[in-house]
Amino acid sequence: MNDWPEGWSGDNRADRYGRGSASAQPESARVMRQVRRGQGAPGQGAYGRQGPSAPPYGNGVPQQPSYIDGRGHGGDYDEYDSGYNTGQVYGGGGHGGPADPGGGRGPRPAPNWRKRIKWTAIVVITGLVVTTVGTYFWADSKLNREVDLSKVIDRPEQGDGTNYLIVGSDSRAGLSSEQKKQLHTGSAEGKRTDSMMILHTGSNGDTLVSLPRDSDVEIPTFVGSESGKTYKGTGRHVKLNAAYAEDGPELLVRTVEFNTGLKIDHYVEIGFAGFANIVDSVGGVEIDIDKGFKDKYSGADFQAGKQKLNGEQALAFVRTRHAFAASDLQRTKNQQKFLSALAHEVATPSTVLNPFKLYPTLGSGLDSLIVDKDMGLYDLGSMFFAMKSVNGGDGTSLNMPISGSTGGNLVWDKAKVKTLVDELKNDEKVTVSGN
Repeated sequence: MNDWPEGWSGDNRADRYGRGSASAQPESARVMRQVRRGQGAPGQGAYGRQGPSAPPYGNGVPQQPSYIDGRGHGGDYDEYDSGYNTGQVYGGGGHGGPADPGGGRGPRPAPNWRKRIKWTAIVVITGLVVTTVGTYFWADSKLNREVDLSKVIDRPEQGDGTNYLIVGSDSRAGLSSEQKKQLHTGSAEGKRTDSMMILHTGSNGDTLVSLPRDSDVEIPTFVGSESGKTYKGTGRHVKLNAAYAEDGPELLVRTVEFNTGLKIDHYVEIGFAGFANIVDSVGGVEIDIDKGFKDKYSGADFQAGKQKLNGEQALAFVRTRHAFAASDLQRTKNQQKFLSALAHEVATPSTVLNPFKLYPTLGSGLDSLIVDKDMGLYDLGSMFFAMKSVNGGDGTSLNMPISGSTGGNLVWDKAKVKTLVDELKNDEKVTVSGN
């Protein structure tokens, strides 16, 4: 049986796949990639052998091109088939074929570094702004605004500058039994004030004035912070820290204002645990101790000289009074010294620019601070930088001037106190010295 299409014979097979081919199968592109061009004559195969003539057209079989010259017609060439060499046999021109791996595209343009730098700067600045704004709102939300100064009555006139009342309480809130033992705080219920200071910030330098807890003061007429009742003043004299124990921060502010004539703009309070945590968060605070001392009540045991105190040691340092002949007066000086050093450490670039120190410090501090309802982060920041300036020698620190004592209470020097308050109210350079 003839397996070839009608009109074809066995002799036609050679011409179907190239003249003179003796193969019954078509030669592939791989085999035919290089076809030697020789002398082609009618009836002569591509390899120089005599072959039968091509079949006539018809029966749906198209004329097959000759590979004598590689372009479908006869000719005399001594070259290889350019059609295969250029890749045209694969269905296209030279562009995009194996001979042109570039796909016809030109060289890649040089990067626009100016544009890249511009967009990098935009991304960095945007990230900084978003981080700063996010940090601000996070920190602002952590402030414990619990003190309502609007409850304070009969307040003095507003002077120049800003006055902060900074209070260190002996609150044990948040301390475990082990921590109370370690920090030598005892287990007394409630809370009292261990330290009180007035920080004045203004255009003529910052001033830090310590108010000894044993200061003799008069309790004036006041409105109860919880009851809302008015309690008439009777001329009763107590130690200053008793005002806080009687009715909290609002009565303490009312008592300080009544006895000094200086208006308090903001209130800031911190307890034992918060104080120790802040010190530990910044990695300790370096301080120069003039003379070594020990105190079994606070756990203090210090040698003279420069040293870095951790939270536990710092708390012992600011609480010690039994080791000094001047008792509370010397303690207030130590408190001023350490708080200024702490503020300096918190405000250093190594803390502010290091998120691994900044956020733990902010978290520890803000969680433990109690402030008035009008206190903002800007006010709090101003307070810390003012404390830093006092530590750096750009401000003044002193105790409230004392003239003597009565019944164990320290009596203020009225003339010096009046001069001091007038200078603070007028935002003038302080000339008064304290004990």
